[in-house]
Amino acid sequence: MQDVAKEAGVSPQTVSRVANGSNAVKAETRQRVEAAMKKLGYRSNYAARALKHGRFNNIGVVMFDTAAFGDARILNSILNAAVSEGYAVTVNTMGTGASRTIECAVSLMKQLPVDGVIVVMKERTADFDTFTPPPDLPVVLVREDPLESCPTVDADQYGCSQAVVDYLIAKGHKTVYHIAGPSSARSAQSRADGWRDALESRGIPIPSLYVGDWEADSGYQAGLSLAHDRNCTAIYAANDQMAYGAIQGLIAGGKRVPEDVSVIGVDDSLVGIVPRLSLTTMRMRFDLIGTEAFSMVRRLCEGKRVPSGIKTVIPTELVERDSVRAV
Repeated sequence: MQDVAKEAGVSPQTVSRVANGSNAVKAETRQRVEAAMKKLGYRSNYAARALKHGRFNNIGVVMFDTAAFGDARILNSILNAAVSEGYAVTVNTMGTGASRTIECAVSLMKQLPVDGVIVVMKERTADFDTFTPPPDLPVVLVREDPLESCPTVDADQYGCSQAVVDYLIAKGHKTVYHIAGPSSARSAQSRADGWRDALESRGIPIPSLYVGDWEADSGYQAGLSLAHDRNCTAIYAANDQMAYGAIQGLIAGGKRVPEDVSVIGVDDSLVGIVPRLSLTTMRMRFDLIGTEAFSMVRRLCEGKRVPSGIKTVIPTELVERDSVRAV
């Protein structure tokens, strides 16, 4: 810093202000200092900055699967929010076996230079309902259920299914069949619970549940089977891939969509992938989930209070296309 100050003809304090992004430096002076930094190969020492300010300006993110559509969108949103606030992001994946717990994942992150941690809870873990973050490391969980020990935020998975059933029943359908995601997936369980409770609250008998694996082929097999069920006029699939597969299965079984059977999915993940997309879906706002999760952990890192024990959910949005009709 002394060398940069001498090269630029300014004080070390001015160099410090430029390095820390202070606005209390004239534009011409800032340019001169930055040119000196570039010439001398100067870069900020984040370890020293952390010792001085008590923060690394780095957030840890733990995920089960960085490739899954929703998780990838959430991660991208966290990264964008972090960059806009001058933070970096360190990403890690959940362990396996006995170490596949929130506590183990957070403990590993605690060994790294991070100020706080976001854990994207795709599955339930052994400590899903009992986890308590360490007192010196803020933690935010991306999960629909509230937790007393730390803030949570997620899409309204349960409410999404309630809205789908209301929508299809209002279209005149007598019942709604459901193609669920795998039982290991927390979101699949919540969406199936919302579907089941919505039908029960109306006194409608629960039709057979089909369980898929999020992939289009499992939706295809379910659609092929349901093509031979004369009572099936509406199908709600837990994601768009299975919904699209179900449509192909129904067509292979001799049914028309939506003339004979209406189909609706979740995520709005096929835009730009399937040409002339006709699938009606419930759009999950993964961008807002990631932004809110980052905002929560940043506020905690800055010593601000973020409420725990409350259900913070982002509503879904109905995107109407051409795969549902009134009967």
